[in-house]
Amino acid sequence: MENLWRDDTAEKVVADYAAKGIGRDLALRTYTTRLLGGEPRLVLHGGGNTSVKTEATDMVGDTHAVLCVKGSGWDMGTIEPPGLPAVKMGPLLKSRRFEKLSDEDMVTLLRANLMDPAAPNPSVEALLHAFLPHKFVDHTHSTAILAIADQAASRTMSQELFGKKMGFVPYIMPGFALAKAAAEVFEQDPTVEGLILDKHGIFTFAETAKEAYDRMIHYVTLAEDYVRHNGRNPFTSARLPAAIAGPNDIAPMLRGAVAVDKGNGRFDRMVSVFRSSPAILDFVNAAEVDDMAARGVSTPDLSIRIKTGPVVLPAPAQDALGDYRAVIDERVASFVADYTEYFRGNDARDDVKRVMLDPKPRLTLVAGVGMFGHGRTYKDAAIAADVGEMWIEAARDAESVGRFEPVSRSDLFDLEYWSLEQAKLSGAKPKPFTGQVVLVTGGAGAIGAAIVKAFVAEGAHAVVVDLDGEKAAAIAKAVGNGAIGLGCDITDPASVRAAFDAAVSRFGGVDIVVSNAGAAWESPIATMDDALLRKSFELNFFAHQTVAQNAVRIMKAQETGGVLLFNASKQAVNPGAKFGAYGLPKAATLFLSRQYALEHGADRIRVNAVNADRIRSGLLNDEMIANRSAARGVSTDEYMAGNLLGLEVTADDVARAFIHHALAERTTADVTTVDGGNIAAAMR
Repeated sequence: MENLWRDDTAEKVVADYAAKGIGRDLALRTYTTRLLGGEPRLVLHGGGNTSVKTEATDMVGDTHAVLCVKGSGWDMGTIEPPGLPAVKMGPLLKSRRFEKLSDEDMVTLLRANLMDPAAPNPSVEALLHAFLPHKFVDHTHSTAILAIADQAASRTMSQELFGKKMGFVPYIMPGFALAKAAAEVFEQDPTVEGLILDKHGIFTFAETAKEAYDRMIHYVTLAEDYVRHNGRNPFTSARLPAAIAGPNDIAPMLRGAVAVDKGNGRFDRMVSVFRSSPAILDFVNAAEVDDMAARGVSTPDLSIRIKTGPVVLPAPAQDALGDYRAVIDERVASFVADYTEYFRGNDARDDVKRVMLDPKPRLTLVAGVGMFGHGRTYKDAAIAADVGEMWIEAARDAESVGRFEPVSRSDLFDLEYWSLEQAKLSGAKPKPFTGQVVLVTGGAGAIGAAIVKAFVAEGAHAVVVDLDGEKAAAIAKAVGNGAIGLGCDITDPASVRAAFDAAVSRFGGVDIVVSNAGAAWESPIATMDDALLRKSFELNFFAHQTVAQNAVRIMKAQETGGVLLFNASKQAVNPGAKFGAYGLPKAATLFLSRQYALEHGADRIRVNAVNADRIRSGLLNDEMIANRSAARGVSTDEYMAGNLLGLEVTADDVARAFIHHALAERTTADVTTVDGGNIAAAMR
């Protein structure tokens, strides 16, 4: 592993932070923490922790010896000094005299001694850092170290590899007991330069930031070299079908299978993120993959991300896709049953009241295809996939030099259902569309952008589709939450198919589709050029049909229902003069929505329409507003507010109507009018 320390960079970091009032110790601690956190083979998504023992002055001018240790919620790869909250050392050292200290009391002790009461919770391993005497302490979950630690003979292998330079700590769950045990191992031989924590990871320490970091890289490199020189190929390749289906062929089926059925037609959906590489394929194509998956995760904290490990699926034969959903359902059901028994058996060991987390897998390995991470958000799904890649590496390397034997399931349960982790999870409240994917056509226009923003604000992940791909990408970037923007000509069926395929590639499927794109042309009906009318029908009717076909294709594969929404128009029921080219296809689109509602209600796909009028947009631009108001002999302001309420209707008002329909779980074949009140356009 490359040592990334650079003297000139370190001194620049010190100087830059000094200008902000940050001392040298904390500046260097921040620098090396980032070096460690930027390497996924050492640290992933909040894992690992670092500390420095230094001094800090409180508000009344008293100086205290403190431990600045990584705080909860901070990522080591991007950490800043506030992510290393200072805790008074004196009380922490006194606590070592306790025989026991509950996790809740440990958190209280740490928080009670923060120099800044508003700082984040210090790491649950803060006491371990405190009990070691060194100034700088580093901790990672190196995959190479886990290849050594995840062995039945881990102590022997560790001693053979590292000699007397590293102490060895038997597995103990993080907390007070581990902190005391680690300190005792160190004190048996204070010459050690670090500690190997069985089934867990590695600590290194020193009096300088550079030396502690150098030691981490050195011992991780020793482990990497050991695996490289002593490892064998532990797997045999399984037989695969001649023609294997692609990830997009199975992603919607898989996404539907891992959704949590809440009953009564409701689902907690998840996003799926696909990964593949030669290393992943070598693993998932192995005949031994089921056995490896059943052994568990490489370090216990991964259970927070991927539970007890992955579900494994056979290769999907291209010519047998029609039968593959049943295979997925059977494997997921088996995982759920196993996880439920895992919970029941371990929960019965004591009198603590726990609530079982949803039992659906968060990682799926598919022979011949690759790996899917699942999560209630795109971020969570991507983290699950990242963790899966590192789990594969650690498990493969451990098996290559011995036998992969990670922590027991009972120990895994203790961490997954740790009260401190449960408290974190209970504070996360989902939004109405958490886990759902919305695709909006015409998403870069005024109405489309408002629709996208409204859905993302309620937790959805968005696919912004527009003829102008750059504007679509800009809208996606602005709303965030993993959104993507795509250029698409919705009058071209191949382009529409590609947009939906991109949605599946990004998120695993689609739950809500808002067919919004359209355009209007003015012309008297009797003298209208047929080419203009046909052009309008292509965009304002046939494109809606193409979008709807793709939406239903994916929603039926998911088997979790869905929402298909059309932006029709008041023109569909209340035509305006010289607006026939627009009103005629819109009237057809309104009835198209009802046809889909009729034919796909049994699939639990709800289909509704919104009839809006006089919304400032690319369709109703300033020129058209001027023309329409002149035709009526009124001012532009009077024209835009020409409704029963006397108020102009905005794109945001239209967006709220689409939100209403997406939330209305028992409404289909409905039309909502958003025009401020126009009796002539009221539905009958």
